[in-house]
Amino acid sequence: MTGEMVISIAERAVSVILMTSGPLLILALVTGLSVSIFQATTQIQEQTLAFVPKIVAVLVGIVFFGPWMLSRVTSYATDIFENLSRYIG
Repeated sequence: MTGEMVISIAERAVSVILMTSGPLLILALVTGLSVSIFQATTQIQEQTLAFVPKIVAVLVGIVFFGPWMLSRVTSYATDIFENLSRYIG
């Protein structure tokens, strides 16, 4: 296994991680920003108000993006296992 091959595998792994976690992180960011603006305008400083909408938004995101995320991760894992002999040998 060459250094280029290891770098290529690691690069693809990082890319899969960023692509699969990105939509959920963006949902949490937008929801948190919206709740913060709401809290600032109404002067409600309840701590649980910041967490509950983010949790709900991420759960809804998992429902919508879950199958796509699962297919990306399984295709990467399948590629690794199919080419295992090429990587090791």
